[in-house]
Amino acid sequence: MCLFVLSCASVRVNYDYEKTTDFNAYTTYNYYGTMDMGMSELDSARLLDALDLGLQAKGLSLSDAPDFLINIKSSEFQESQRNNVGVGVGGGGGSVGGGISIGIPVGQAKINREIVFEFVDENKSGLFWQAISESAYHPNATPQARETQFKAIVAKVLAAYPPNSKK
Repeated sequence: MCLFVLSCASVRVNYDYEKTTDFNAYTTYNYYGTMDMGMSELDSARLLDALDLGLQAKGLSLSDAPDFLINIKSSEFQESQRNNVGVGVGGGGGSVGGGISIGIPVGQAKINREIVFEFVDENKSGLFWQAISESAYHPNATPQARETQFKAIVAKVLAAYPPNSKK
């Protein structure tokens, strides 16, 4: 449980959607057959399992004749190093001055993963909902930790689906 809470806290998500969309019209979904998710086959299966559970909890069902299709793509990137130790040398006398400064990185740079979820209605409006998640990525994590991380990502992503309609 503690791992789940920590995983959830480190997930950041940005949402966008077509404001004229009637989200109540969508009850079935499926995935694009040609999706290249940008992750291992095992991680892809873990993410799709978590997404299926999350969508089913929202009342949606997987179908061979879906109302909309889902496209998922991901990429990994290294966060810029923020911890530096500065070493400086300076001198001056009268009106003459000089200095040297060197930043030495401390620790290792963090690896993050961005996952883009796109809900597409190919018969009507095209892309109607999108979520972009960003979270820490640990390439040496255990299968259980990866599964927990994907569940946390999906929970945060689907927290805003469907969007609240503001009138």
